[in-house]
Amino acid sequence: MGSRDAEATRRRLLEAAREEFAAYGIAGGRVERIAAAARSNKAQIYHYFGSKDGLFDAVFDAMCRETVDAVPIDAENLPEYAGKLFDSYERRPWVQRIAAWYRLERAGTGDLLTVVVASNEAKLKAVADAQARGVLPTRFPADVLLGLVIHLSGFWSSNVPEFDAVVAGHSSATRRQVVVDAVAALLA
Repeated sequence: MGSRDAEATRRRLLEAAREEFAAYGIAGGRVERIAAAARSNKAQIYHYFGSKDGLFDAVFDAMCRETVDAVPIDAENLPEYAGKLFDSYERRPWVQRIAAWYRLERAGTGDLLTVVVASNEAKLKAVADAQARGVLPTRFPADVLLGLVIHLSGFWSSNVPEFDAVVAGHSSATRRQVVVDAVAALLA
Protein backbone atom coordinates (compact mmCIF):
# COMPACT_ATOMS: atom_id res chain seq x y z
CA MET A 1 0.00 0.00 0.00
CA GLY A 2 1.44 3.35 -1.01
CA SER A 3 1.75 6.26 1.39
CA ARG A 4 -1.17 8.03 -0.30
CA ASP A 5 -3.39 4.96 0.14
CA ALA A 6 -2.24 4.56 3.74
CA GLU A 7 -3.05 8.19 4.51
CA ALA A 8 -6.48 7.87 2.86
CA THR A 9 -7.22 4.75 4.92
CA ARG A 10 -6.08 6.45 8.11
CA ARG A 11 -8.26 9.49 7.32
CA ARG A 12 -11.32 7.30 6.61
CA LEU A 13 -10.77 5.45 9.89
CA LEU A 14 -10.56 8.73 11.82
CA GLU A 15 -13.74 10.07 10.18
CA ALA A 16 -15.66 6.85 10.81
CA ALA A 17 -14.36 6.71 14.38
CA ARG A 18 -15.40 10.31 14.98
CA GLU A 19 -18.99 9.44 14.03
CA GLU A 20 -18.96 6.20 16.04
CA PHE A 21 -17.50 7.77 19.18
CA ALA A 22 -19.81 10.78 18.96
CA ALA A 23 -22.79 8.44 18.90
CA TYR A 24 -21.68 5.72 21.33
CA GLY A 25 -18.70 6.93 23.35
CA ILE A 26 -15.52 5.00 23.91
CA ALA A 27 -17.01 2.00 25.70
CA GLY A 28 -19.96 1.72 23.32
CA GLY A 29 -17.99 2.33 20.14
CA ARG A 30 -17.31 -0.79 18.10
CA VAL A 31 -14.21 -1.27 15.98
CA GLU A 32 -16.17 -3.55 13.64
CA ARG A 33 -18.59 -0.72 12.78
CA ILE A 34 -15.74 1.77 12.42
CA ALA A 35 -13.83 -0.53 10.07
CA ALA A 36 -16.93 -1.22 7.98
CA ALA A 37 -17.85 2.48 7.73
CA ALA A 38 -14.26 3.28 6.70
CA ARG A 39 -14.22 0.49 4.10
CA SER A 40 -11.29 -1.02 5.96
CA ASN A 41 -10.76 -3.73 8.56
CA LYS A 42 -10.03 -4.07 12.27
CA ALA A 43 -6.39 -4.95 11.60
CA GLN A 44 -5.85 -1.50 10.08
CA ILE A 45 -7.23 0.17 13.20
CA TYR A 46 -4.74 -1.71 15.35
CA HIS A 47 -1.96 -1.09 12.84
CA TYR A 48 -2.46 2.70 12.75
CA PHE A 49 -3.72 3.38 16.27
CA GLY A 50 -2.72 0.42 18.44
CA SER A 51 -6.14 0.01 20.09
CA LYS A 52 -9.65 1.38 20.23
CA ASP A 53 -8.49 3.76 22.97
CA GLY A 54 -5.61 4.87 20.76
CA LEU A 55 -8.08 5.53 17.96
CA PHE A 56 -10.28 7.60 20.28
CA ASP A 57 -7.21 9.55 21.43
CA ALA A 58 -6.30 10.28 17.79
CA VAL A 59 -9.86 11.47 17.08
CA PHE A 60 -9.93 13.66 20.18
CA ASP A 61 -6.48 15.09 19.53
CA ALA A 62 -7.35 15.94 15.91
CA MET A 63 -10.64 17.52 17.00
CA CYS A 64 -8.87 19.68 19.60
CA ARG A 65 -6.18 20.76 17.13
CA GLU A 66 -8.81 21.73 14.57
CA THR A 67 -10.66 23.82 17.14
CA VAL A 68 -7.51 25.53 18.43
CA ASP A 69 -6.34 26.31 14.89
CA ALA A 70 -9.74 27.46 13.65
CA VAL A 71 -10.65 29.64 16.65
CA PRO A 72 -7.64 31.41 18.17
CA ILE A 73 -8.38 33.45 21.26
CA ASP A 74 -8.97 37.16 20.94
CA ALA A 75 -8.70 38.52 24.47
CA GLU A 76 -9.39 41.99 23.10
CA ASN A 77 -12.84 40.82 21.96
CA LEU A 78 -14.00 37.89 24.10
CA PRO A 79 -17.65 38.21 23.00
CA GLU A 80 -16.69 37.63 19.36
CA TYR A 81 -14.27 34.87 20.35
CA ALA A 82 -17.20 33.12 22.09
CA GLY A 83 -19.29 33.69 18.96
CA LYS A 84 -16.61 32.05 16.82
CA LEU A 85 -16.45 29.08 19.19
CA PHE A 86 -20.24 28.82 18.91
CA ASP A 87 -19.89 28.87 15.10
CA SER A 88 -17.32 26.09 15.32
CA TYR A 89 -19.70 23.94 17.37
CA GLU A 90 -22.51 24.61 14.91
CA ARG A 91 -20.33 23.49 11.97
CA ARG A 92 -19.03 20.47 13.86
CA PRO A 93 -21.82 19.16 16.13
CA TRP A 94 -19.79 16.10 17.08
CA VAL A 95 -17.30 18.24 19.05
CA GLN A 96 -19.50 18.68 22.10
CA ARG A 97 -20.62 15.04 22.04
CA ILE A 98 -17.06 13.69 21.87
CA ALA A 99 -15.95 16.15 24.56
CA ALA A 100 -18.80 14.92 26.79
CA TRP A 101 -17.75 11.29 26.26
CA TYR A 102 -14.15 12.28 26.98
CA ARG A 103 -15.19 13.90 30.28
CA LEU A 104 -17.36 10.92 31.22
CA GLU A 105 -15.01 8.11 30.24
CA ARG A 106 -11.53 9.60 30.53
CA ALA A 107 -11.54 12.16 33.34
CA GLY A 108 -8.67 11.39 35.69
CA THR A 109 -7.54 8.29 33.80
CA GLY A 110 -4.36 9.43 32.13
CA ASP A 111 -2.09 12.13 30.92
CA LEU A 112 -3.50 15.43 29.80
CA LEU A 113 -3.37 16.18 26.07
CA THR A 114 -0.49 18.48 25.30
CA VAL A 115 -2.40 20.42 22.63
CA VAL A 116 -5.21 21.22 25.07
CA VAL A 117 -2.89 22.10 27.94
CA ALA A 118 -0.80 24.39 25.71
CA SER A 119 -3.91 26.03 24.28
CA ASN A 120 -5.39 26.61 27.73
CA GLU A 121 -2.11 28.09 28.98
CA ALA A 122 -1.92 30.47 26.01
CA LYS A 123 -5.56 31.51 26.42
CA LEU A 124 -5.13 32.04 30.14
CA LYS A 125 -2.04 34.18 29.55
CA ALA A 126 -3.89 36.26 26.93
CA VAL A 127 -6.81 36.88 29.30
CA ALA A 128 -4.53 37.67 32.26
CA ASP A 129 -2.46 40.07 30.11
CA ALA A 130 -5.63 41.81 28.90
CA GLN A 131 -6.79 42.13 32.51
CA ALA A 132 -3.42 43.56 33.54
CA ARG A 133 -3.70 46.15 30.73
CA GLY A 134 -7.21 47.11 31.83
CA VAL A 135 -8.84 45.75 28.64
CA LEU A 136 -10.78 43.12 30.58
CA PRO A 137 -12.37 43.44 34.01
CA THR A 138 -10.80 41.73 37.01
CA ARG A 139 -14.04 40.82 38.80
CA PHE A 140 -13.21 37.18 38.02
CA PRO A 141 -9.72 35.67 38.04
CA ALA A 142 -8.41 35.00 34.51
CA ASP A 143 -8.96 31.24 34.73
CA VAL A 144 -12.57 31.63 35.89
CA LEU A 145 -13.31 34.26 33.23
CA LEU A 146 -11.86 32.03 30.51
CA GLY A 147 -13.92 29.09 31.76
CA LEU A 148 -17.11 31.14 31.75
CA VAL A 149 -16.48 32.34 28.19
CA ILE A 150 -15.77 28.82 26.95
CA HIS A 151 -18.84 27.40 28.66
CA LEU A 152 -21.11 30.17 27.43
CA SER A 153 -19.94 29.49 23.87
CA GLY A 154 -21.08 25.87 24.21
CA PHE A 155 -24.31 26.65 26.06
CA TRP A 156 -26.65 25.75 23.21
CA SER A 157 -24.89 22.54 22.25
CA SER A 158 -24.64 21.05 25.72
CA ASN A 159 -28.24 21.06 26.94
CA VAL A 160 -30.49 18.12 27.73
CA PRO A 161 -33.11 17.34 25.06
CA GLU A 162 -35.94 18.58 27.29
CA PHE A 163 -34.40 22.06 27.45
CA ASP A 164 -33.61 21.96 23.73
CA ALA A 165 -37.35 21.38 23.15
CA VAL A 166 -38.16 24.53 25.15
CA VAL A 167 -35.77 26.70 23.12
CA ALA A 168 -36.22 25.01 19.74
CA GLY A 169 -37.64 28.14 18.10
CA HIS A 170 -34.38 30.11 18.28
CA SER A 171 -32.46 30.35 15.03
CA SER A 172 -28.74 29.74 14.85
CA ALA A 173 -28.17 33.47 14.39
CA THR A 174 -30.22 34.22 17.50
CA ARG A 175 -28.40 31.59 19.54
CA ARG A 176 -25.06 33.01 18.44
CA GLN A 177 -26.13 36.52 19.40
CA VAL A 178 -27.20 35.29 22.83
CA VAL A 179 -23.69 33.86 23.35
CA VAL A 180 -22.03 37.11 22.25
CA ASP A 181 -24.38 39.24 24.36
CA ALA A 182 -23.97 36.99 27.43
CA VAL A 183 -20.18 37.26 27.27
CA ALA A 184 -20.45 41.04 26.76
CA ALA A 185 -22.71 41.26 29.83
CA LEU A 186 -20.20 39.18 31.79
CA LEU A 187 -17.53 41.74 30.94
CA ALA A 188 -19.64 44.81 31.70
